Amino acid sequence: MTRNVFVVGLDDSDRDLLERLPEAGGLAFHALFTADEVRHRDVFPVRRLLREARERLQAFPGSVDAVVGYWDFPVSTSLPIIRRDAGLPGPSLEAVLKCEHKYWSRLEQQAVIPECIPAFQAVDPFDPASIEALVIDFPFWIKPVKSVLSDMGFRVADAAGLQAALERIRAGIGRFAEPFNYLSGFARLPREVAAVDGYHCIVEGLISAGHQCTLEGYVHRGEVVGYGLVDSLREGPAGSTFSRYQYPSRLPGAVAERIRAVAARVMGHIGYADGPFNIEFYWDPDSDRLRLLEINTRLSRSQAPLFEMVDGISHYHVMLACALGEDPAMPRGEGEHAVAAKFMVRRYADARVVGVPDADAIRALERAVPGSRIRLHVREGQRLSALRDQDSYSFEVATVFVGGRDTEDLEARYRRCLEGLGLEFRPPAG
Repeated sequence: MTRNVFVVGLDDSDRDLLERLPEAGGLAFHALFTADEVRHRDVFPVRRLLREARERLQAFPGSVDAVVGYWDFPVSTSLPIIRRDAGLPGPSLEAVLKCEHKYWSRLEQQAVIPECIPAFQAVDPFDPASIEALVIDFPFWIKPVKSVLSDMGFRVADAAGLQAALERIRAGIGRFAEPFNYLSGFARLPREVAAVDGYHCIVEGLISAGHQCTLEGYVHRGEVVGYGLVDSLREGPAGSTFSRYQYPSRLPGAVAERIRAVAARVMGHIGYADGPFNIEFYWDPDSDRLRLLEINTRLSRSQAPLFEMVDGISHYHVMLACALGEDPAMPRGEGEHAVAAKFMVRRYADARVVGVPDADAIRALERAVPGSRIRLHVREGQRLSALRDQDSYSFEVATVFVGGRDTEDLEARYRRCLEGLGLEFRPPAG
């Protein structure tokens, strides 16, 4: 019997990945919402999203066996409510918020892994007294308690930099704060967390030294499993912009085991259950210290092709298995490549796009560079500053996935793709 899986934010490329999974023959995938309905919006229509999700699932003539998603806010935060309304298992909203609300998350982490987190403090960007009460020394990071892709996250070196960051935060924080507050209203919040709503920020000491990686994992029947470590390489003026993700990680095995142990402690403490997650870490080889940067309550969509290239199937298998109550265990090393990476092609100043390859040229380039997949994020005539959901320091104009024999081979294939793309930009007029 075919089971029906509803995906919040489904698009064609991810449907292809899902349908290549070995279990896909017994599943029917439905777009509860398309990707365009849940991303790149000036305002996130979370009230309509919850209402229409309920209506669409109730109107479906067959069984509703699972609801899944791999997008960040508002999808990740809405899924517990959608599943609860549909009578489906999954992580509770409170557990999800303990990961996604940056201040609440640090409070939970402080209780069980204090050695792995920086000094932190909540701040109201609209209250001068709250700002004057900051006790964390420069330099530090300031970011809303909820944002996406480091949007409105700033590395602040001095008082002038803080004022500049606050001006931008005050102007833009409402885009996430209002819908995040609405969704948080469905949860039971401790008093100290309820007082720090989406219009607040967190200030925390820098975590930037050493080797950054992401642990992809899941919780199944009470067991916390970390199945894949992916290296995160950064670049840019603040050192905060991702240049590529590479799998598998080159971390020493003993460090990888420590990361898995820390993840098990914190996710068990939070009470996260029956779902995928990923956690970003730094390991400083000089001090041998581990630092936890951030917890996400979804697997990384960006890294799904990497697992397929190296292990033989994408880790969308984990997402589906958790939602269907099945074993999420992943294969190892059964793919076509020994190593794989996602390269982010970036620009660090506003510009107008004046030249992009067409679909035929991209397909030809992919054939010329074996193991490559290319996705453009811009179109001719577009101004980069019009792109949505970018970090505070750069514009991502394309993505190149590459598989290869080793890191040197990966980088050589990426250079061939970048040269073949022929993207052209000019300074913006006016």
